[in-house]
Amino acid sequence: MNEILSLAPQNVWKHFYSLTQVPRPSGHLKKIQAFLLDFGKRVGVETLQDEAGNIIYRKPASPGMENRKTVILQAHMDMVPQKTKETEHDFENDPIQVCVDGDWVKAKGTTLGSDDGMGVAAIMAVMEDKTLKHGPLVALITADEETGMYGAFGLKPGTIEGDILLNLDSEEEGELYIGCAGGEDLTATLKYKEEKTDPDDIALKVTLKGLRGGHSGIQIGWGHANANKLMVRFLNQVIAYDEACLVSWKGGNMRNAIPRECEVVITIPAAEEEDVLAFVGECQQVWRDEYASIEENLTFSAERVDLPEYMVPEEIRDNLVDAIYACPNGVERFIPTIPDTVETSSNLAIVEIGNGLAEVKFLTRSSRESMKDYRNTSIESCFAMAGMHVERSGSYSGWDPDVNSPILHAMKASYKAQFGVEPEVKVIHAGLECGIIGSIVPGLDMISFGPTLQCPHTPEERCLISSVKKFYEFLTATLENTPMK
Repeated sequence: MNEILSLAPQNVWKHFYSLTQVPRPSGHLKKIQAFLLDFGKRVGVETLQDEAGNIIYRKPASPGMENRKTVILQAHMDMVPQKTKETEHDFENDPIQVCVDGDWVKAKGTTLGSDDGMGVAAIMAVMEDKTLKHGPLVALITADEETGMYGAFGLKPGTIEGDILLNLDSEEEGELYIGCAGGEDLTATLKYKEEKTDPDDIALKVTLKGLRGGHSGIQIGWGHANANKLMVRFLNQVIAYDEACLVSWKGGNMRNAIPRECEVVITIPAAEEEDVLAFVGECQQVWRDEYASIEENLTFSAERVDLPEYMVPEEIRDNLVDAIYACPNGVERFIPTIPDTVETSSNLAIVEIGNGLAEVKFLTRSSRESMKDYRNTSIESCFAMAGMHVERSGSYSGWDPDVNSPILHAMKASYKAQFGVEPEVKVIHAGLECGIIGSIVPGLDMISFGPTLQCPHTPEERCLISSVKKFYEFLTATLENTPMK
């Protein structure tokens, strides 16, 4: 703790550390909401929680700054709960174990929560500091951004008002984001009647783990392996050549995280065990070769387990495996006018099969609505042919970039004056809440920026210490130089 609290700027790091001590996985936010409500009241700013679970602060302008435009500072309170298989951690009750590792702050075996704990910590620092110069401020800390942007969607018109929105949820210091992709969830489901397993067969639990995973928007084009897509390659072969039957499948656990681990239980004739185990080793080597320098920690193993009583029927099994094998995953294409930015992608995020129910979940992203629909229809077609019911939900539009934004020009000039270089201006493939909030609070001039984070949504998540100081200094300078009304 002392090491974290000594980092600069101390007023941001102390709040970030306090956030890591309050459990806040998506969907379980009562503790963090109570913590944030208490903080606002304690530092003397107007504080409330709206019907959607968002926390709102209002801080009046500092003396002489009353005629400046109102700035809305925005971040989200929830974090993605991911841990390594070896780590014992209860995200609903346990604090995050934070450590300093060279130039980075990390967590021990879990996600760190810097996405978007750093944005929340910066807001807390601004609300607490009585010496800052700024115009009228509103802070909006949204609920359940990571699972469906429910807090932003639930924001009622008239709850907040402002002229400028500073979203503190991007992940590369020195970059200003002026647009983002939209997204949509797709879920394919099928109920089936289980069949009894052959009592002469044996059962194997086959486990794939150690993949890097990652944020399904930011890192979808980085070449990371998808655990569900690798596992289906194995299953396709052992079904065809080793008479394997499928009992269960569990891969991935977050719609917006590239799945890092996958586990299936299969049954096979005892005579096929040696061949299957040899093929497991072969797959591990092939995949390590395919993903050399990317997935160095990939492991693929099998072990005998007790024979389950029931399994997936043969026809259903074959249809499911074929659909998962064939479905599109990863990058569809890049933005033609910005070749280094992904335009359209999908993430085969979660596969759960067993006990008479099959469920497959995707998150599709695109900055072009027609391409988002095209990718979703492609996925829908695969699973419809497998006899599954497919439902789309949680659609949100992207944030259209405005290269003529007044706050963009002001912040570019401010950044160069502070640090001697121009910030990069980009469109991000990840989903931000800007588009949703902008539709509820019309006329907002919006920018997203933040400190440097790497590998969010994975246990490798880390925050670059030096970037936090620059990020916060830039934020406070922006507030001090807010344009006149």
